[in-house]
Amino acid sequence: MEETIAGTEAVQIPTQRGESLLETAVRYAEDRHWDVFSGTWLEAVDGVQRCSCGDAACAAPGAHPARDDWATQASGSATVVRRMWSTRPTASILLPTGRTFDALSVAESAGFLALARMERMELDLGPVTSTPDGRMYFFVLPGAGAKVPELVRGLGWAPGSLDLAALGEGGYVAAPPTRVGSRGAVQWACRPTLANRWLPDVEELISALAYACGRDR
Repeated sequence: MEETIAGTEAVQIPTQRGESLLETAVRYAEDRHWDVFSGTWLEAVDGVQRCSCGDAACAAPGAHPARDDWATQASGSATVVRRMWSTRPTASILLPTGRTFDALSVAESAGFLALARMERMELDLGPVTSTPDGRMYFFVLPGAGAKVPELVRGLGWAPGSLDLAALGEGGYVAAPPTRVGSRGAVQWACRPTLANRWLPDVEELISALAYACGRDR
């Protein structure tokens, strides 16, 4: 069976097997023109799933960069992507931000509230992920990081008072179907489709997100 998120337009999430991860990573590169890079992976140690980084207390087991030079490793070439997963087929799928998209990060409770509000407002959304650690990431055009503080201030909030952050250059997000330890898999809350190939600007979503974050405090 493939996982979905109830009440949202969710993508089909393949299980974490080598071929599924490889083909999914290739599809992100070919269909969405996203840069992709392989991260850490999960290993069974005494019957427990541990991160390949070797840290028993890893905060994101199996879902973070495996190399310090990950930014230069990321590629939108299907050939390069296939090579990455051919050597480590169970590696996580990671997407660098600040290139073809930035990501607005909010708590999951605020994220679903914002999604409902955006649907009522008939806003055009880009892809949105939901992670096992209770975060949601709204994909927007690059440059959001520089705009968010002033936009939030313009809505009457102090930038640091809301659980709302932008990931831009130098950041990354884990993509479905990456698994995070035993917590579960990253999923699409709003899946990538032909309709949302053109991403919204941060200005289009910030009001609904700030409102939801304010309600969620």
